[in-house]
Amino acid sequence: MQRETIHILAIESSCDDTAAAVLANDRVLSNVVANQAVHREYGGVVPELASRAHQQNIVPVVSQALAKANIDKKQLSAIAFTSGPGLMGSLLVGASFAKSLALGLDIPLIEVNHMRAHILAHFISNGGHKPPTFPFLALTISGGHTQIVRVNGPLEMEVLGQTKDDAVGEAFDKSAKLLGLPYPGGPLVDQYAQKGDALRFPFPRPKMPGLDFSFSGLKTGILYFLQKQQRENPHFVAENLEDICASIQYTITGILMDKLKKAVKQTGISEVAIGGGVSANSGIRKALVQEGKKRGWTVHIPKLEYCTDNAAMIGITGYFKYREKLFSAVDVTAKARYTIR
Repeated sequence: MQRETIHILAIESSCDDTAAAVLANDRVLSNVVANQAVHREYGGVVPELASRAHQQNIVPVVSQALAKANIDKKQLSAIAFTSGPGLMGSLLVGASFAKSLALGLDIPLIEVNHMRAHILAHFISNGGHKPPTFPFLALTISGGHTQIVRVNGPLEMEVLGQTKDDAVGEAFDKSAKLLGLPYPGGPLVDQYAQKGDALRFPFPRPKMPGLDFSFSGLKTGILYFLQKQQRENPHFVAENLEDICASIQYTITGILMDKLKKAVKQTGISEVAIGGGVSANSGIRKALVQEGKKRGWTVHIPKLEYCTDNAAMIGITGYFKYREKLFSAVDVTAKARYTIR
């Protein structure tokens, strides 16, 4: 018997990217993202500017997603949208649009947790790619989150450890800012690190109990190190930029891998996946593959297009929820803070 084809229109607007995708079951028909370059001159995302840009972008982005998928809106089975976590003004734009469209088409509305979606991006049908088997461990790393999650099923997840202060993406971006690199600095740190000596400058690693993380002390350590070196040599950063970036990336990667090794040992689960914007970092991806080979882990790394914020991951999560008929009422609200549980 041929299974029903479920067409999901997905909308993502948690931060500064307006994204829309159309999925047919677990297959992506279109995945459109509109970036907001305006934030670069401010050195970070400005929430008010982000929400205004979402208002300008959402109609053309959704229209483009439907056109690329060659789907008429009357063929849609449901609308999935990011309800949190994220910037409240940005979330409200996506939520309001999704609710209005679902009401107008008289089809189900599905709210999606952004961090859960990063994990489930691994289940997007991807030309022979084998998704993780349950249970598995997911390391979710982004600008706002750092978590180790036990994934027992598509809709059954448990956070085993998380950052107690700053997220790993913030550590990369703040370090880049200290080095005078433009926003977003994380990808630039990665770029320079590939040519540097990762062992040149040792930086402190926090001693956090259990599976929790902390990156505030590392940022402070980098700040004091740079201040000291620049007092002695004002050109220190320019002369050693590649080695500094490599050393920072090596330290952050080591912190993540140490916790992941601990999680595997505690749970006995050796199937490991990563997700979130920082999972695009080449050093982290390489280190995970190396650890996997060394320790016999089965490692899952998402395609680059599904690492950063995108609507396809919202769509696959919406697909899993649709199959269980887990629909949302039209009075559902956006949540700036929203746990996976």
